[in-house]
Amino acid sequence: MNHTENTRIVLAARPDGRPTTSDFRLEHSPVPEPADGEVLLENLYLSLDPYMRWRMSAAKSYAEPVGIGEVMVGGTVARIKQSRHSDWHEGDTVLAYAGWQRFALSNGQDLRRLDPSIAHPTTALGVLGMPGFTAYAGLLNIGKPKPGDTVVVAAASGAVGSVVGQIARLQGARAVGIAGGADKCAFVKDELGFDAVIDHRAPDFAEQLAKACPDGIDVYFENVAGPVWDAVRPLLNNFARIPVCGLIAHYNDGAIQHAQADRLPATMHDILAKSLTVRGFIQTEFVDQQQDRFLQEAAQWIAEGKLKFREDIIDGLAQAPEAFIGLLEGRNFGKLIVRLNPQ
Repeated sequence: MNHTENTRIVLAARPDGRPTTSDFRLEHSPVPEPADGEVLLENLYLSLDPYMRWRMSAAKSYAEPVGIGEVMVGGTVARIKQSRHSDWHEGDTVLAYAGWQRFALSNGQDLRRLDPSIAHPTTALGVLGMPGFTAYAGLLNIGKPKPGDTVVVAAASGAVGSVVGQIARLQGARAVGIAGGADKCAFVKDELGFDAVIDHRAPDFAEQLAKACPDGIDVYFENVAGPVWDAVRPLLNNFARIPVCGLIAHYNDGAIQHAQADRLPATMHDILAKSLTVRGFIQTEFVDQQQDRFLQEAAQWIAEGKLKFREDIIDGLAQAPEAFIGLLEGRNFGKLIVRLNPQ
């Protein structure tokens, strides 16, 4: 590999609707030189996550959009290749937010040291990273499952949903997953141990979901929205809690689609009539729980075989745009990660 050249993927255009590979551009540039107080990172793994679709849009959101011509954002596992920072040393493996590129600079404030002897570094992008913590924080702080509750989560084979259901069971609740396709449903039921799983592609999906939730739904962890919400909403019990984590069914909506389905009146009616708690959140709201609670508990659950995970790893930065588009369409199976320097 040429260590004098940086490869990066930038946002070339803002998509209207489904992104295409032409919305991204592969560029080459010189490897940057760290100044005093900086380190040079060599990214080893890149996390691909649904929130990145929002960052491609100029619409107002919880974070600034990626600028046209700027490197796409994303969490990475990196090795410090060169250090001019007293707290960081060459060879350290770190969690960073260095984006879709091979090399990046950091002042050290956004880094977290990783110990590869404790867990494989890729887990810092998934089950022990932002997706796992999102599941933990949203479910326990907002969903608040109790023993005997029925907890339903869509995208149940994914990085967030898979953790939601397993933690729900650890809290004594029933876990009902929603996934797409026989293989994913079998994984959720047989490997992750959910009490039930429903294929949202089934023509009688709503009827199957109702049968799996004979006592209604007490907690619905929202990752998807759209038609899945239509099937969930009538089953919600009084005082049900709904952490809203994602709306992946709508991330690719263009201007026309936004006007087609108005679910708001029926949703607002049920919020009032059933005294529902609907609470959107971003995992950074609960960051004070990450080090002392989440990482310790989750690592222990993994060691005891109580928290399982699956990773979907693809090779090569150039494959990231197509893999990301596939993520938004549910083509991945597990936490989607790009290995930047396949051997």
